[in-house]
Amino acid sequence: MTTREEAYEIVTTYVKNAGLINHMLSVEAAMRYYAEKTGGNVETWGLAGLLHDFDWEIHPSLEEHPSAGAPILREHNIAEEIVHAILSHGEGVERISPMEKCLAAVDELTGLITAVSLVRPSRSLYDLTASSVKKKWKDRAFAAAINREEIAANTQDFGVELWPHVDNVILAMRIIAPRLDLEGSLLPDGTPR
Repeated sequence: MTTREEAYEIVTTYVKNAGLINHMLSVEAAMRYYAEKTGGNVETWGLAGLLHDFDWEIHPSLEEHPSAGAPILREHNIAEEIVHAILSHGEGVERISPMEKCLAAVDELTGLITAVSLVRPSRSLYDLTASSVKKKWKDRAFAAAINREEIAANTQDFGVELWPHVDNVILAMRIIAPRLDLEGSLLPDGTPR
């Protein structure tokens, strides 16, 4: 099986945008969190999250991404279970496994959580709650490219309630807040630096 280090090397080979790398790290953290919570394979789920957008810079259209990236993953001997999960977060591949449904449920949501964190006075995940995300959820002009209906539908398909799910993804992302540069002005316990 591919190690996390090998997967991260694939990411950094194909992705130069730090924001996109941080997005993939956020999705990885959320996937690992849910694998632990649901009894999934933490490494497999984590690798699916880490690699899911590795080809976006070389295939930046929904017609190509992620399908055109699948052969590259196979060349790197990525397990077919992970490749299928990555394919299922795109168009035209049915999501069957809990891992595939989780990937779809956390993908766009991590972007919204990041955006909300960055407009808060603290610029931190450490004091962010689902209620803060909910306020911005209603403002369709905020992070307008993020499809709220898709997040809600994918969350329902994963079998979890939306706002507890948002809290779970925030908790997962807090674990790697320093790596994401989302500590802001706070310490992990929420007190000012």
